[in-house]
Amino acid sequence: MTTLGWLLVVLGLAALVLPGPGLLTLSAGLVLLSYEYEWARRRMRPIKAMAFREAAKGVQNKRRIATSVLGAMMLIAAGAVWGIRPAAPQWWPWHHSWWLVGGWGTGATLMVSGACAIALLVYSYRTFGGYRREVHRRATQAAPPVRDRVGAGAEPTT
Repeated sequence: MTTLGWLLVVLGLAALVLPGPGLLTLSAGLVLLSYEYEWARRRMRPIKAMAFREAAKGVQNKRRIATSVLGAMMLIAAGAVWGIRPAAPQWWPWHHSWWLVGGWGTGATLMVSGACAIALLVYSYRTFGGYRREVHRRATQAAPPVRDRVGAGAEPTT
């Protein structure tokens, strides 16, 4: 695990300046290293907190959920079109061999990405769906009267 973690950290650092998912790879390496090292665990705490906060925000209302589902479905549809690889349109300015390069390899990757997005959306909804209801319930509870907050028999200052 440690060797794989360090490999992912090095690849993630390289991908920060080269094409590739640098932050994602770096984070994955830190996750693996956090099982062994306290310093990696400390570095992962704010990342984990931010990820959970953003996941909770993503399922706050129906519009955000619908937008996320639509985006994931568009990824899956784009993957299918990419795999089928229709003929290049008339407006395509380059040689037809440059139209949708990659074929089913790229198309399958897009489709798997869309499926992962839907799975993460379901996870977020199941995990944080009740959270927003609890926050709303707490926010709508009446605050205690000022006299109760100041203390028994004390007059509030104005």
